[in-house]
Amino acid sequence: MPADTTPAPRRRRLFVRVLAPLLGALALLLLPLTGPGAGTAEAVSVCHGRPTKTYSFAGGELRLYKTRHYACAVTVAKRPGAARPMTVSLQPRGGRPVVKAGRFGRQAGPVTVHALNRCVRAYGSVAGQGRSTGWVLC
Repeated sequence: MPADTTPAPRRRRLFVRVLAPLLGALALLLLPLTGPGAGTAEAVSVCHGRPTKTYSFAGGELRLYKTRHYACAVTVAKRPGAARPMTVSLQPRGGRPVVKAGRFGRQAGPVTVHALNRCVRAYGSVAGQGRSTGWVLC
């Protein structure tokens, strides 16, 4: 059986240029996320689009997002924990409101409506304390 005739510096260069980046990418895919921001509510949004408005109230926040064609709303509790009554509602002008209500621990929603060239009205509440908007995102 012939011995490996590749010089050591050449093998090292091959490892550094090809195998090390591949192993690093594989490690990023397989290992769970750690560090600042991992696993927080701000890390991943449940609504598509860009965040446009945030309305704060005593129990949490009502967050509105907008794309070209759609509007989306989420009610997020200030202190996640035990399930409590939460509501989020989003209504396009000239349309019916879309409501998601129930007992949730962290957030109610998302709710999405078609809002191309239309204003929307939103409402969110956590444990009876809530906030309503007028016609926004016009």
